[in-house]
Amino acid sequence: MRVVVTGGGAVGQHLSADLTVRGHDVTLIEQHKSIVERLRAEIPDVKVVLGDACEPWVLEGAELSSADVVVAATGDDEDNLVTALLAKQEFGVPRVLARVNHPGNEWLFNEQWGVDQAVSPPHVLTAMVEEAVTTGDLVRLLKLEGGRASIVELKLTPSSPATGRPLYEVRMPVDSTIIAVLRDGHVVIPQPETVLVAGDEMVALAAPESERTLREALVGL
Repeated sequence: MRVVVTGGGAVGQHLSADLTVRGHDVTLIEQHKSIVERLRAEIPDVKVVLGDACEPWVLEGAELSSADVVVAATGDDEDNLVTALLAKQEFGVPRVLARVNHPGNEWLFNEQWGVDQAVSPPHVLTAMVEEAVTTGDLVRLLKLEGGRASIVELKLTPSSPATGRPLYEVRMPVDSTIIAVLRDGHVVIPQPETVLVAGDEMVALAAPESERTLREALVGL
C-alpha cells in the first residue's frame, strides 16, 4: 500500500517509520529543510519530500494521485484540513485520515473537507483515562464514517447482565456487534458460544443511537 504522510513531527515521523517496517511504501512531506535533512538520515527507507503540503504542486510532486492513503498529521488543524480537501478532491485519494489537534475543531473534520477519518489525540487520551478509572461503563474510543458509527469499549462486572452468558443469549441492538473480547491480556475473537466473564473488556462497533441500548444489554444500567 502506498501512503503519503504530511508533517515531520513526532507523530508523522513515528507513523512513517512504523508503516515502512510493516512493508508499506511511505512518502513523508515536511516543509522545514532542517527537519527534512534529519529525517532523511534517521528514516532512510522513507521518501522525505521538502515542501508545504497545502500547495498542490508539492502534492503533485509527491505523486498523491497514486496514493492509497493520505494522513494529514501536522500540528496545525487548518493545514490538515486543506491537505485533506486537496487530497480527496484534486487527487482522488481513496482514503484520507486527518489529525485533530484541538478538540474544538473536530466538527470541521468531515467528508465535506475530504476527511474519511479524523483522529483526535486528546479524545483518545481521554478515553484511555476513562477506561482506566471506570468499570461497567461505556467508553467511546474512535468515531468512524463521520460519526455514523463508533468503536466503543465496555468492561463487565460480576453483576453485569451479560456476565456468565454466551454471546448468542445477549440481545444486542441490530446495528451493533462485538468485534473483540480482551481477557487476561489476550484478544479473544468472539463466537456465538463465547461465554462472557466478569472483567472481560468488550470492544464493539455501534451506531451512536444504539450505544445506550448496547450498554444496557452488556453491563446494565
